[in-house]
Amino acid sequence: MRDFYAPSSPMPLDQASGLRRLFAGARQRVLPIAANPHVAFSGVVLDHVTAALVARGHRVLVVDAADRSPAPPEMSIIDLAGCIEPLSAQVGYLAARGLPVAYVDTRGSASGFLDAIAEAAPQADAVLLHANATDLARMFMRRAARPMLLGGDHPESIKHAYAACKLLAQRCRLMTFDLLLAADPASRRAPQIAERLASCADG
Repeated sequence: MRDFYAPSSPMPLDQASGLRRLFAGARQRVLPIAANPHVAFSGVVLDHVTAALVARGHRVLVVDAADRSPAPPEMSIIDLAGCIEPLSAQVGYLAARGLPVAYVDTRGSASGFLDAIAEAAPQADAVLLHANATDLARMFMRRAARPMLLGGDHPESIKHAYAACKLLAQRCRLMTFDLLLAADPASRRAPQIAERLASCADG
């Protein structure tokens, strides 16, 4: 295992083709994940995404900036790198609730937060940025991205996922999204939910 803070080249393994597509051809990629308060155990979902990336040899920084995420340490504005908690040799965690707003400039953009993350954790190959859609819109209003929508096997979570999709499309002109459903793999409704959400998004 490699130390999360030690610079070295990742050694990819053949796993998770969707994540391989997302992270191909870039030294550090940011995966925006739209937080969804109607998805139970969303932290477990983030753990699974993180594990899939680690299995491919990536060093991952999880930036947890949703409304229900832990508050950042008081020193985060001064020393962001010092507030990253190493969870394993390849995974770092940053509690970041409310932090994106601290980087909003006079034009309403919070893209400076993304620059601060890159500077604080240059050793991370992948950054999982878990935040509310409004904060993601501030950060990616002038940047290309392919956000991941979270959803569950019930209507309220899908309504929230669609609202996040609509907001990001309108404010950032983002037109491609991925959907991660926290549902029983044997659920008969899961394919229908995905198709219905895709149809609404296309509309």
